[in-house]
Amino acid sequence: MNTDDVLAAFRDAGALLEGHFILSSGRRSPVFLQKAIVFSDPPTTERLCSALGRKLEAEFGKIDTVVGPAVGGLIPGYETARALGCRAVYTERQDGQMTLRRGFQIESGESVIIVEDIVTTGLSMRETRDALVAIGVNVVGAGCVVDRSNGEADTGGLKLVSLAQVDFPDYDPQDLPPELAAIPAIKPGSRGLK
Repeated sequence: MNTDDVLAAFRDAGALLEGHFILSSGRRSPVFLQKAIVFSDPPTTERLCSALGRKLEAEFGKIDTVVGPAVGGLIPGYETARALGCRAVYTERQDGQMTLRRGFQIESGESVIIVEDIVTTGLSMRETRDALVAIGVNVVGAGCVVDRSNGEADTGGLKLVSLAQVDFPDYDPQDLPPELAAIPAIKPGSRGLK
């Protein structure tokens, strides 16, 4: 599966949107990938995450646990773990910090991968990596369905494997091109929801 195949899945689901969007990073873009729509379809989710799982296993070998940062990494993390035949857990924010909760434990020596839906700046991935490393977890790498940074995200030193790499424009909110500034901004993502 390549970038064109992944974008076709988003397009077919009506999840490749155009307008003025506030990304979870706070940056602005004329393009938004509404992954919740794609991940609401189990066969499409299975197809995407199985392909991601094969790429992750080819790159990192046997994986014991997949960790998905909440909210975006829950479904792709679980489905990728299912494809790999391993365990899926997730981190979530508590008092503003990513943490492993709900009784989830990872044993020393386990080979752990962080799986996200879409990576733009890498913030959730870095926060998840930091939370795991702080408790002694061996994070061997990371994966995502779409790398929106086109390989430029700061993943905290983790090698990032993606199904698709795209280079959609994104802008600082104080430095918008006039055509984007003329359109009202909407925030379709989940970060910052109360």
